[in-house]
Amino acid sequence: MTIQRMDNVLIVVDDLEAAKSFFIELGLELEGETQVEGPSVDSLI
Repeated sequence: MTIQRMDNVLIVVDDLEAAKSFFIELGLELEGETQVEGPSVDSLI
């Protein structure tokens, strides 16, 4: 069985690079990355 797709999943990790490597090893493909920052984001945390 292979993973077809994964949408809208929130996973909190201590080591983002290790987590990305883990999912790539499972056969998933990294489609993109972005940083989200600013006053509106700061107010959420």
